[in-house]
Amino acid sequence: MSLGSKLAWDDTVLPFQLDHADIRGRVARLDGVLSNVLKQHDYPTIVEALVAEMALLTALIGQTVKLRWKLSLQVQSDGPVRMIATDYYGPTNEGEPARIRAYASFDPDRLTDSAPFEQLGKGYFAIMIDQGQNMTPYQGLTPLAGASLAECAEAYFAQSEQLPTRFQLSFGQSVEPGVGEHWRAGGVMLQHMPKASPFAKGEEATGDDGLMHARDLVDGEDGENWNRVNILLDSVEELELIGPQVTPATLLTRLFHEEQPRVYDLQPVTFGCTCSEDRVRQSLSIYSAKDIEKMTTDAGRVTADCQFCGAHYDLDPKTVGLEAAKANGNT
Repeated sequence: MSLGSKLAWDDTVLPFQLDHADIRGRVARLDGVLSNVLKQHDYPTIVEALVAEMALLTALIGQTVKLRWKLSLQVQSDGPVRMIATDYYGPTNEGEPARIRAYASFDPDRLTDSAPFEQLGKGYFAIMIDQGQNMTPYQGLTPLAGASLAECAEAYFAQSEQLPTRFQLSFGQSVEPGVGEHWRAGGVMLQHMPKASPFAKGEEATGDDGLMHARDLVDGEDGENWNRVNILLDSVEELELIGPQVTPATLLTRLFHEEQPRVYDLQPVTFGCTCSEDRVRQSLSIYSAKDIEKMTTDAGRVTADCQFCGAHYDLDPKTVGLEAAKANGNT
């Protein structure tokens, strides 16, 4: 298979629906997005794995947000990896790619040889949705639980949204003939339609740390459908998730052909950052001249770095801050 044909489904999200089971889902493949996210920083491999998993989750979850909306995932912990943050920006117009960015904050001296998820201690997993100006942002969070970020996301949807949700992910460093070593990721997300699970069954929560689990939210025919589709998903192989030989549509047919999956249009995704000099100036416009003076370097400049893309901004302190903004008529 040629590289050109492989790229046709790299960095895309394919939505689908299993009508008979009342389940919706997405298949995501990330390649160039991960390369661009990770090359902004010199992360240790164990941190790269966490960022790759978080970016993949962001692509799968973010596909549902509307045009120009922003979805953010964030992990805060007291472990060696203190924070992972990702953003998904919905397309500006129909047919345009969505944008993803991500970064992590960690203590190098505290990293261990344990599994990536074990670099996180106690903390929380959060999802935030920003619908734009004049709208109140939504935020929900759940404690870190389980053995992966995917399991944290499943717990979030069970706990905060009461939606049975399942992720099957694969990610890692890929070596292909003629292509340098780079990260690839692929995954499937399943989610029961909202009308199928308006409330829990009334049984005790069976998830880790007393949290709700998907199985606590469905019973009867819904439970049978959910279990059946999950058993089919369990048969997926790692190479089917990552590719490059198996297209997302072919994967769905192989896994769920008896469910007659209905697929929608591919959503392209790309790496993208929204930082700019204007945004930096705006963020500094709330500070007084005395505050700006404290931020000024020995070289007489105010500097700022974007954690997501590494962009460096070097500004004249006389042109930033509250007084400067008022002088320019910006407040």
